[in-house]
Amino acid sequence: MKINYVDFYNKLIKLTTNKSLYKDISNNKDTFNDRLIIFLLHFAFFLKVFKSKKNQSTLQKIYDFNFKQLELSIREIGYGDQSINKKMKTYVNFFHSILSEIHFWDEFGFHKKKVFLNDILQNFKNFDFLVKYFDNFHENIKNYDLNSYLKSVNRT
Repeated sequence: MKINYVDFYNKLIKLTTNKSLYKDISNNKDTFNDRLIIFLLHFAFFLKVFKSKKNQSTLQKIYDFNFKQLELSIREIGYGDQSINKKMKTYVNFFHSILSEIHFWDEFGFHKKKVFLNDILQNFKNFDFLVKYFDNFHENIKNYDLNSYLKSVNRT
C-alpha cells in the first residue's frame, strides 16, 4: 500500500498556522522562521512519539518528504540554489537540536519547557500557553499508533 504523505504534511501545516499560537507574538507579526520553528516542533513531537524499530522505515519516508516539501517552499520564496542548500543544512541541523531536546520533554518541568521554548522562539511572549499547547499536542498523539494516526490525518 502506497501512502501519500502530503496529507500528513498538510496536517502539520494546518497545526502550524493555528492563529492562537501567534496571538502574543512580538510586533504582532510572525515570520517564515517563526512558522518554520512551530512546524519543526510539531514534527519533532510526532517523531518522538512514534520512534520505534518497526516504524523506522515509514518515519524516514515522512522525514524525507517533509524536508523535500520545506525545500520546495524555500524555492517558492525565491532563494537561489546555493542559498537553498545552505539554508536546508541550517534547518536540518536546527531540527536535530530541537529533536534532541524534545526527547527529554517528559522529564522537563514546566519552567525548563518554558526556557527551551524561549530559547528557540525569540519573537514569542506567552510561553505558559505554548508549553500547555505542546503538552496537550504531545499527549494527544500518544493516543495513536503510527498507522492509525496517519489514517486519521487522511480523513481530516
